[in-house]
Amino acid sequence: MTQIALNVPKLMTMEEYLAYDDGTDTRYELVDGELVEMPTESQGNLDIAKYLLFELAKYFPIALIAVGTEVEVTGRRAKCRLPDILVHTEESRTALAGAKRATLTRDMPPPAIVIEVVSPGQQNRDRDYRYKRTEYAARGIAEYWIIDPEIQQVTLCLWVNGQYEDTIYMGDTPLASTVIPSFKLSAAQILAFGQN
Repeated sequence: MTQIALNVPKLMTMEEYLAYDDGTDTRYELVDGELVEMPTESQGNLDIAKYLLFELAKYFPIALIAVGTEVEVTGRRAKCRLPDILVHTEESRTALAGAKRATLTRDMPPPAIVIEVVSPGQQNRDRDYRYKRTEYAARGIAEYWIIDPEIQQVTLCLWVNGQYEDTIYMGDTPLASTVIPSFKLSAAQILAFGQN
């Protein structure tokens, strides 16, 4: 009997992912042990993220605001997400001191806020609205903001007793953040930066 070698990619462990470097600047997420290349962001999404960075800097020290910090979440196999913006707690920022890679592993405290700006396409919508929502809630992240330029809304997911309770913002109603009680921006103000 002849055996045929199948070209099946090997699933990665979290440790292998943390050590992985393909020598490029390609952004990946680890999803159930598989490397998933993240698409390049649109200019509109980048403008929204940049605007939010400057706004968040009014409320937090720069050291607590992160772009490019990964968050290990639970899944069938190893899983690590790369939010567009993350706001650390003092504890989560301290946990990364001296680390070779900015990855909040499951044994580290969760950040206070993760923010995703939704890219077009059903696969991206499912990832941000379904999968990441469940994963971030299981990680105990106090707030998950889903900024959606396509339908012009912001969904603010607040962690309550182990799950998220969602409030959808459209138009000029200011977001009601529990982490940033004095935050006064509306969905319209945030999303306006993605239309320039």
